[in-house]
Amino acid sequence: MRGCGSRLVWLLVLSLAWLGPALGAEDKDEEVIEEEDKEKKEDEVLSDEIKEEDNVLVLHEHNFARALSEHQLLLVEFYAPWCGHCQQLAPAFAQAAAELRNESSPARLAKVDATAQTALATEFGITSYPTLKLFRDGNRTHPLAYTGRAGGIVRWMQRRAGPSATLLQDADIIAAFINSQDLVVVGFFKDLKGEAAQAFFEVATEMVDMTFGVAEAAELFQMYGLSADTVCLFKKFDERQTNFPVDPSRGLDTAELTRLLRIHSLQLVMEFTNETSNEIFGAKIPHHMLLFLNKSSPDQLSLRDSFRAAAGGFRGEVLFVVVDVTGHGADVLPFFGMTAADAPTLRLVKMESNRKYRMEQDNFSDSAIRTFIQAVLDGKVKPHLLSAEPPEDWDTRPVKVLVGKTFEQVAFDETKNVFVKFYAPWCPHCQAMAAAWEELAERYKDREDIVIAEMDSTANELENITIHGYPTLHYFPAGPGRKMIEFKSNRDVETFSKFLENGGTLPEEPPVSEARGHPPAQGCPQPAPFSVHPRGC
Repeated sequence: MRGCGSRLVWLLVLSLAWLGPALGAEDKDEEVIEEEDKEKKEDEVLSDEIKEEDNVLVLHEHNFARALSEHQLLLVEFYAPWCGHCQQLAPAFAQAAAELRNESSPARLAKVDATAQTALATEFGITSYPTLKLFRDGNRTHPLAYTGRAGGIVRWMQRRAGPSATLLQDADIIAAFINSQDLVVVGFFKDLKGEAAQAFFEVATEMVDMTFGVAEAAELFQMYGLSADTVCLFKKFDERQTNFPVDPSRGLDTAELTRLLRIHSLQLVMEFTNETSNEIFGAKIPHHMLLFLNKSSPDQLSLRDSFRAAAGGFRGEVLFVVVDVTGHGADVLPFFGMTAADAPTLRLVKMESNRKYRMEQDNFSDSAIRTFIQAVLDGKVKPHLLSAEPPEDWDTRPVKVLVGKTFEQVAFDETKNVFVKFYAPWCPHCQAMAAAWEELAERYKDREDIVIAEMDSTANELENITIHGYPTLHYFPAGPGRKMIEFKSNRDVETFSKFLENGGTLPEEPPVSEARGHPPAQGCPQPAPFSVHPRGC
């Protein structure tokens, strides 16, 4: 029995000795395979191979240089995966990429995840998303920013890939060109290779929503009554031809020509519609004079004549706009604290500050309108500030509800530290932080020296505080000579509390959301004074 047992033990030992190397080899093979897979993945990451998604090149730091060398014109979108604006842009960007590829254009579109490719983001100074930059002829030192609309990408790229202006060689061709559209721009230059002509081509490249032509034949100068280099705007409305002569000593200033073309391409009196809103705001005219009327009323409709008569003397300084309160303009009435029943009425808006001005009594004669506008421009009229009525229970809840009429008595109380949220009811970022603001107010409701408040900035305006985006958080510390402090960190209860406990400051440390790679606090820009609010901030 003993010998049999010994023999079994040896058999077991021999079996293990024989199996051991095999098992070890299997483990070793798995480790080798894992290592090879890892190296393969690393090789894939380090490769300069360029992949595509929906005709958009996918770039990173290892294939970026190759993409620049292979494509004469490359428009790159630097995006963040969590960015809502980037997500909205994606379908239009892919469509533009497909259009350019289908027409065999030398222009291509690409994208870079700037949150993962930090070296590229740093190199090109990417601080917001999406940011679009155009790289030409492989040059990565001076990319050109694209700031236009998503729908304009294809035309913007086409202008850079080919001639930006059509050469008009004889009388029949130029006449057909001018009659082909409601508005065209023609540059008359005696030397198409001269500095003035080159500056004109630069303007034509940028202004993709207009059609440009160029002429140099002497008979064409004579045909349109010109003797020197001139840029002409031909329109089928208002004045038919507007001339912008090139200054012989200064040459052609591209910024000034762009501004003049924007101004004079608009009708003297615009109607605010969904189609014209981009033109109205794109012209960047500093003041807008608005006539609110009901187009279904013949009496109100007739007021346009005197309104138009007043407009000529303010071209470029004041844009005259008719707003139909029963049509597209109905959506903007709340921005002025108005209803359709208030029409007809007049308002002037300073676009930079969103300040609104109204006559004490509406007078629709052209002379009265001109006098009123000039008084506003001269600083002789105070702005008309909106204010809702204070709710009866405005101070019974932890979050105090402020309106324009009650703001100063609360926010400027020298015995209180007042933290105010300026919001818009439609803003998703405001809605997202609402619970945190309520919790903060609940935490400090028994503190006599701290007030947590909020104000709907779409219904209330303040004379000395302009809100540019939502939500905006301002802190008014107790004591004389109160200095307003804007809060610009993470919107959570603990950060709010730390800010309050430190008297309106935060320790010098990176915000938690940024340190962990999460998106920073976002907000909705304030809409133009009479545009519909943005639906997807």
